[in-house]
Amino acid sequence: MIDHDRLFKELLSNFFPEFIELFFPDISAEWQRDSIKFLPLEVITDVTEGEKKILDIVVQASLKNQDTLFIIHTEHQSYSQTNFNRRMFTYFARLHEKYALPIYPIVIYSHDSPKTPEPNSYRVELANKIILEFNYDVIQLNQLHWQDFVNQPNPVASALMAKMRMSANERPQVKLTSLQLLTSLGLNPAQVQLISGFIDTYLELNSQEEVVFQEQLATIEPKEQEKVMQIVTSWMRQGLEQGLEQGLEQGEKKGELKLLMRQLNRRLGEISPQMKARIENLSTFELENLGEALLDFSSVADLEAWFENLS
Repeated sequence: MIDHDRLFKELLSNFFPEFIELFFPDISAEWQRDSIKFLPLEVITDVTEGEKKILDIVVQASLKNQDTLFIIHTEHQSYSQTNFNRRMFTYFARLHEKYALPIYPIVIYSHDSPKTPEPNSYRVELANKIILEFNYDVIQLNQLHWQDFVNQPNPVASALMAKMRMSANERPQVKLTSLQLLTSLGLNPAQVQLISGFIDTYLELNSQEEVVFQEQLATIEPKEQEKVMQIVTSWMRQGLEQGLEQGLEQGEKKGELKLLMRQLNRRLGEISPQMKARIENLSTFELENLGEALLDFSSVADLEAWFENLS
């Protein structure tokens, strides 16, 4: 089970200037790079939906040679969600109300499918009159091709190529290319570990792909090959160290999942296969939170609302 939100928040929090420089050069050309400040976590309450949501990343910055401040709000979505454009407007309105500053809203989508373009605006019309038109920027990774980012000397490009559009037989090549780019950036060991872990999570190769990866690795320059092999060896060592611990955690999670499903079926009736699959993908920590929350559930709608808030 992949905790998509955690991985993306870690990446963007540690490399936020690089993220903006990669996708929004117009902003990076105008802001003072060293002025950025991460604002406290914002909890937004949606009164109509009865939900609370912690905003992903809210950053304050200033413009060059000016005292003007502005805010960049970035949300990550690991799946397509109906009416998310309205939700983005709600977030914008609450932030603008609190800070009274210009807000630059961004959504980064990391789902593999569907590949249809996600909305980038929210509009309210009445009697053929446009009452409101709210626009925001969308980075939809499955709309971007990895080859367009190969020559970008940027750590965020190195990481996100692993989630961009590629054919199935390109996976080993993309993994190797991402690692080659990573080794050329002069990052410290902790930064390399963060990005290489991101790459390995989203491009975990099967045995056949691993053979292709090793064949392609053998064709690159020896010095470059050695740097990539240091990362690969580190993954292998971490895998051995974590193997026993993960086995114990999986056994604990299996028992907790079985008990939770029994409680949900008793309280809400038979759970659909689709909802069951979503529950099975939760982490142990999230299962524990769901176990507490279900005490207040009275219908499947409450369970669906819980998942909406989780995103």
